Amino acid sequence: MADKSVILGRPSGRNAGTDSRTSGSTHGNLSEQEIVEAALRVIHQDGLDKLSMRRLSRELGVSAMAPYYYVSDKDELLNLVAGAALGGITAPEPGPPWTERLRILIDQIDQRLSTYPGLGEVLLEKMLRSQRDLVALVMDILFDAGFTDRNVFCAYSTIHTYLYGRSSVSTQDPTAPERTGLPEVVARATAHLDQVHGRDVYRFGVDTLIAGLQVQLDRQNRSTT
Repeated sequence: MADKSVILGRPSGRNAGTDSRTSGSTHGNLSEQEIVEAALRVIHQDGLDKLSMRRLSRELGVSAMAPYYYVSDKDELLNLVAGAALGGITAPEPGPPWTERLRILIDQIDQRLSTYPGLGEVLLEKMLRSQRDLVALVMDILFDAGFTDRNVFCAYSTIHTYLYGRSSVSTQDPTAPERTGLPEVVARATAHLDQVHGRDVYRFGVDTLIAGLQVQLDRQNRSTT
């Protein structure tokens, strides 16, 4: 597709100008940013499964066929959305231990995933194809820590599965189950569930993930000496 600021067409009254490729009362200019922001709004409001080219056109207030002048299909749209949702994530400053830098990076990614519910599902599939710079940021920290090539891949896969798999389920505060008839161990574990929040579960998971990676690194180093 040639022109990244292609005219898609909006309902009359929103912008001046016309385009022969649209029909009816639609006219105006839309940018890539506007298209992506509209798609992210749909994901945020309704979830990823509700995002379609037709739903996108309604969010933009344009004709049903207008988005196809910019993106050929939903798959291409999702690549743009993934890049926009994760855009702005930066490499942690050098200096702190690798565990701290990895935590900072993971927290940045999780914050973006929490902002756009359902996005993790598509990123699980598309990450290595459309977000290679972000993959490289994570792997760079792992290489710097001293993991072997093979173990960098394994470590990244573990982080990837935790972050994006976690985002495909509810990240809200846990809900206490019905108290009657619970097995004793379940009753004990959930007795104070009203004091546990989604962020507590997230922090516990990240702590466990990073501690486990440190154990694996120690084991790797012992086996090579």
